[in-house]
This record gives sequence, structure tokens and C-alpha cells, in this order.
Amino acid sequence: MSAALFFDPACVSPYSARTLEEAALGGTEATVVRIAEALDARVVQHNRTLAEGRYLPPVPLSDVEHLIVLRDPRALPGLCQLYPGARPYVWMHDLARPGSTRGRRLASVAGLLAELAATIICVSDFQRRQIEAVLARVSLSRPIRVLTIYNPIDDGLAPGTAPIDPAKLVFFSSPNKGLAFTLDAFQVLHRAMPDLRLAVGSPGYKTPRRAGIRPVDRIAGVEWLGPLPHARILDEVRTALCVFYPNFVLPETFGLVLAEARAVGTPVLTHDCGAAAEVLSDARQVLPVSRAQRLYERLARLAPSSTRALIAAAAGELGVFRPYLQRLRDWREGGRPSPHPDERFRLSTVAARWRALLAGELSQA
Repeated sequence: MSAALFFDPACVSPYSARTLEEAALGGTEATVVRIAEALDARVVQHNRTLAEGRYLPPVPLSDVEHLIVLRDPRALPGLCQLYPGARPYVWMHDLARPGSTRGRRLASVAGLLAELAATIICVSDFQRRQIEAVLARVSLSRPIRVLTIYNPIDDGLAPGTAPIDPAKLVFFSSPNKGLAFTLDAFQVLHRAMPDLRLAVGSPGYKTPRRAGIRPVDRIAGVEWLGPLPHARILDEVRTALCVFYPNFVLPETFGLVLAEARAVGTPVLTHDCGAAAEVLSDARQVLPVSRAQRLYERLARLAPSSTRALIAAAAGELGVFRPYLQRLRDWREGGRPSPHPDERFRLSTVAARWRALLAGELSQA
């Protein structure tokens, strides 16, 4: 195996390549698996007790040359003692804007990261700008290198020949990324277009119930699929009119669902928020977030669940969800975009950037 080691101090449960093949898995974890397999690297998880090939419990190792810590920069200084002599990196995956909880965590250890000569790896230029803004507010003894390496999608993903169902929308993201708002919008869309259906799945680590949504609730046109393996998700995406993802509640730092939908030829209807525009590269798929939508989301979040449908209906009468209706009608009438894979996100491209980074040959941000 290579001398690179990825350490996950925050995963909910241990995972491996087998998990990616057989069960639901979040985007960060899926990315770690793909990169580790491509680099022949080891992965240590804080809560793993049994080794599974390259996936290991926390144990001292003397041959680690590159230590890449995921998500939580506070874990890096202590882990440098467990893997002495290894070159340190922090691989950020989450939002960390100035003043946020994660931004404050990063700022609290920025001085130590500078002393360790650590490199921070971001998953998009959007996220990198956030990280750089956090570091700009901290007095450092030396600058911290910050660069972008996108998350990867499988090289083999491509548009298929399966027929498109013009009445089918899909949502396959963590439910805290705007699922409640999506369901409100869909109910209004369904009244205008009664044949519409929305298939809802999740990566498994966060359930709709944790986001205040009960899948047992009967919502006309909504099909609750629950956590699904990756291949099954892609099958559902391929045949959909679009990925319906009007998320601005929790902006994506990358959004594998966006990149993978693009790769299999399915458009995404989302907002110009986070890294969405950077990943999709198509203005037809990103809508601006209106003041009315932001106001509705704040008010609806405070409303009792028993009255949310009534509030959504009233908002629909006021046109809060009209941009989605107009865009979907246009796509159903022949204006549907035909996305194609982006070489920036191919696993072979991304793995090559990782190899260049570890070899000290990556000079571009």
C-alpha cells in the first residue's frame, strides 16, 4: 500500500468499499473510498474496531508519509503524534464560513496548522474562498496553503438509453439539505401538474425524521424510498425528468448528486447557492434564491407541522414556487437540458491531482 493514510475522526459508523457497493453511504465517505482505492491508501476510522483490508482501526503506524485528516482540523495536531514524521493535511468537506461553528473551529487551530506546515484541501473553489476568508482573520506565523481538489465520480458514468419519465422527479440528498422546503414546493407543483411524482431517498446517515419529517406522512405523489445503495440511486436518477433540489438551506460545498446527475445526463433544478453553479456549469439548471423564498423558509420552519401544508398552499398562491413550475413546464415541453460528464470530476482526473499533491508537484490551486 502507499504511504498515504486518511484518518476519519467524525464518521457516524465505519465504512469501506463494500459499504459503497452494498448500502447507502454519504458523499464524503463515498469520496474517501474512491480516492483511497485509487491511491492504494489506508483509511483509519475513529470508531472502527476490526480491520477490513485497507480500512483500519486507530493504531500507530511507522510508515505513514502523508497524513490526511478529514473534516475536523482540531484532530490533526494530536494525530501528528500518533503518526510522527508524516506530512499533514486537512481535507475539508463541510461549510466553514467566517463566524460559523466550523469556521471558529478552524480559526482556533489555524496557528498550530501553520506551525505544522499543514495543507488544507477543499472540495470546490466556493469552499476554498470560505476557508481563505476564515484564515484571513487569523494572525499566522506563516501562510497556510489552501487548494482545491474536486470530489470524484466514477469514470464509467455516462448518459444511458433508458427512457425518461417526464412525470418523475427525484431527491437523493441528506434531508437537512432542504427536504422540508422541497416537499412544500412539490405539493404546490403537484396540484398544478397532478401526474408529477417525487421519489425521495437518503444516504442513510441522516433520516428524514431527524430533519423533522415523517416519511409515514402521506403526501400525494411522494414515494419514500429510504436509504439506497449507490447503483440503485443512479438507476432512479437516469430515468427522471430531473433531480429536484431547490436547496438553499444548507449550501453544498461540492454536491456529488449534482456531478453524478450531470454525468448520467439528468438535469438538476436547484438554486445558485454554494458550489451548485460551479459544478453544473449551466445557468438553465440554477435559479436565484428570491427574498420571498428565504422568508417563506424561515417562517415555515417555525410553524407547527400540522399547519405547514396550509402555509405552503398560501405561499403557492403568492407565487413563491412559481419559478420551479415554469422551469419544469418548459423542460416537459422540449426544453429539457442534456447534461454531459465533466472531466474535472472524473476519478482518473481527481486521483491524478492527488498523486501530484502527494508528490509535491501540484502547484495550481
